[in-house]
Amino acid sequence: MPILTRLFIKTSFLYLIAALFIGVALVGRSVWQLPAWLAGLSPVYFHLLMVGWVTQLIFGVAYWMLPKYTQKQPHGFDGVWWATFWLLNLGVLMRVVAEPFRIASPAPLWGWLLAASAVMQWLAGIGFVFNAWLRVKER
Repeated sequence: MPILTRLFIKTSFLYLIAALFIGVALVGRSVWQLPAWLAGLSPVYFHLLMVGWVTQLIFGVAYWMLPKYTQKQPHGFDGVWWATFWLLNLGVLMRVVAEPFRIASPAPLWGWLLAASAVMQWLAGIGFVFNAWLRVKER
């Protein structure tokens, strides 16, 4: 299994664990007396689950399983794949940090960090589509 596939998949598992932990904390608010700011983690929970876990898992499996691009470049352009990995993860982590702070204190910095995280994740998506598209072309 290629190293990039292992990185995508193992990182996705870390996001799943983090999302489940936050999910338990969100549900726990109704049972235990937990701080009110935990309610602000709801968008973080869904983002960790869908982008951090599901999307990243899909990217890792696609990198590994899609048909070869060429014999010399079986996965397409590896630089684009690495950029996709880093952009996606930096974007998710920026969102995890900025989202709760934006809710607690709506300073412009947090909005800018959220916007930057969205752009990074969008660019990661474009990188994925670019490389995957090359590999599923008709021969």
